[in-house]
Amino acid sequence: MHIAIIGGGASGFMAAITAAETFPGARIVVLEKNRTVLNKVRISGGGRCNVTNNPTDLRFFIKNYPRGEKLMRKLLPRFDANATVSWFERRGVKLKTEPDGRMFPISDSSHTVIECMLRTAKLLNIEIRTSTTVDSFVPKENGGFVLNIGENESMETDRLLIATGGYPRLSSFDWIEKHQHQIISPVPSLFTFNTPENYLLPLAGVSVQDTMVKIMGTKFEWRGPLLITHWGLSGPAVLKLSAWGARELAENDYNFNCKVNWLPELNEQQVREFLTGERNKTPKQQIASNARFGLPLRLWKAFTDIVEIPENLKWVDASNKSLNRLAEVLTNSQFKVSGKTTFKEEFVTCGGIALADIDLDTLQSRSVPGLYFAGEVMDVDGITGGFNFQNAWTTGYIAGKNIGITQP
Repeated sequence: MHIAIIGGGASGFMAAITAAETFPGARIVVLEKNRTVLNKVRISGGGRCNVTNNPTDLRFFIKNYPRGEKLMRKLLPRFDANATVSWFERRGVKLKTEPDGRMFPISDSSHTVIECMLRTAKLLNIEIRTSTTVDSFVPKENGGFVLNIGENESMETDRLLIATGGYPRLSSFDWIEKHQHQIISPVPSLFTFNTPENYLLPLAGVSVQDTMVKIMGTKFEWRGPLLITHWGLSGPAVLKLSAWGARELAENDYNFNCKVNWLPELNEQQVREFLTGERNKTPKQQIASNARFGLPLRLWKAFTDIVEIPENLKWVDASNKSLNRLAEVLTNSQFKVSGKTTFKEEFVTCGGIALADIDLDTLQSRSVPGLYFAGEVMDVDGITGGFNFQNAWTTGYIAGKNIGITQP
């Protein structure tokens, strides 16, 4: 049996290795259009590779997929984050867990993961062809496929797996859509918010570990760390929020308003009471130069400036009006978002092949026997933190386990 896998990324390699181990007699080739393979693995986590997220309760884990939760609920029990950790450790790659749950190789280098997968593929005699673009494929009458590679080459294969990752444009799916597959139009996910009129922009690099960010006029909100950048707002809270609101924000052409509560443990009334209480506790202390609530001093100073509290004003001299305005800014800062910025090189899309067109048990196409899918080419995406890689490992494993089974 000959198995061709289009896409030399995380899901493609996991599928190739699993298929080779499950069907020892199969000849397997991975076809990658770029000059190198596992490129997203290489850049993930700043070059450290965020392999997965801490294997906690499965019900929690599946809640981290804005699209594809139903699929992941079905597949994760068969290959979850625990299985991922074990898979890599059996092959010499030990993982560590960081405080936020993200898991990285203890080497802190993505090359450890890449070398593991390349070494394993070599041991299993998996052929890897780079700089090889598959333009189209044609199902054969008696089963199998003919792949058209470039202008002058074709390849016959018995089974085909598409693991190309997400495409940024709908037209890029044409070669798949023509085979009776519905495509959910792709839009970006995991991006930062551009706020060009934001008075906090001079504070680029300042972060707050616990905030609540909400997209106004919607149900979307997320609590977590926030980072101020040269162009706007970033950090886990914003990135995760962008994933959940990806389609709605695209429909609004990335023009919307967002609200930040810098003190999510407190409401505005509680903050107001605390601030007025400071007049009695520290009456002679200057407000602007002594931050409260554990906030960075530069950020606190920006808040006092925006509510027009003079630099030398002491707590005892602060009016109720000034403190009320400060309490509002601390719990209800509003920013106009005009555009987005892709988060580093970790491009993730919302959209892809509709899951209704895929057998969720095997990841085989419902319309084309012998054709399988894995990874982000399907309409599945996770929030930042290792969940997209877990999608790749899980779906690659399941597709690889099933791709060599005799067709009915």
